[in-house]
Amino acid sequence: MSRFHLVQADLAWEDATTNRAMLADMTRDCTDGVVVLPEMFSTGFSMASAQLAEPMSGPTVAWLQTEAEQHQRPLCGSVIARDKGQYFNRFIWAAPGSEPTWYDKRHLFRMAGEDAHYAPGNTRVVVQHNGLSILPQVCYDLRFPVWSRNRGDYDVMVVVANWPAARREQWLALLRARAIENLCYVVAVNRVGTDGNDVVYSGDSCVIDYLGNTLLDLGTGTTVATAEIDLESLRAWRTQFPAHLDADDFTVLTQTDS
Repeated sequence: MSRFHLVQADLAWEDATTNRAMLADMTRDCTDGVVVLPEMFSTGFSMASAQLAEPMSGPTVAWLQTEAEQHQRPLCGSVIARDKGQYFNRFIWAAPGSEPTWYDKRHLFRMAGEDAHYAPGNTRVVVQHNGLSILPQVCYDLRFPVWSRNRGDYDVMVVVANWPAARREQWLALLRARAIENLCYVVAVNRVGTDGNDVVYSGDSCVIDYLGNTLLDLGTGTTVATAEIDLESLRAWRTQFPAHLDADDFTVLTQTDS
């Protein structure tokens, strides 16, 4: 069994110092398992990338690494990152005893202008933890199943988000679909509260199994909750119901392809 701690928080708008302190307090007792924070957990979903972006050597990544080392468990979530003159909505995985791993959000939410303020990622990333293979995804990525198609390379999809309450039914439906079609667990963390643009978030963070069953539902409040992932039962279901063997072949083209 592997544990995931889902952190559903009301984020302070564009205030990384306050958010880091709040999240450190919320996760103080999460000493065994993966801690999952929301999308842009240090700032909220802001388009002020030039003003708020931090390098990988900045205080938020340092905080993630310090928390991972101090409590001896991984933390993950996305931040506004600056790298080689560009800005990214970057999912960072910080684990004790190793350098951070990251995934840059592939699908940028044009309806909020994210595509005008950030560069898209073009690399799919899978991280390893406790025998599990984990695929990071960020919010709007959830709507694009080709990018997240299980190629036999992951067991758990971790989705971090700032997904508005106005579209909560789509959030819940898409999470279940991704779990069922990919024969995987989905661990999804969304924020709550109202951000600086008056967008309201309902949370609905949850864990869904490979059958589409909800194992954990955090509701709409500020909270931390824990779920356990059973890799053996997942493997048994894949053997009993090997739908992945009938999946269509495909190729994903990225910016680096010629």
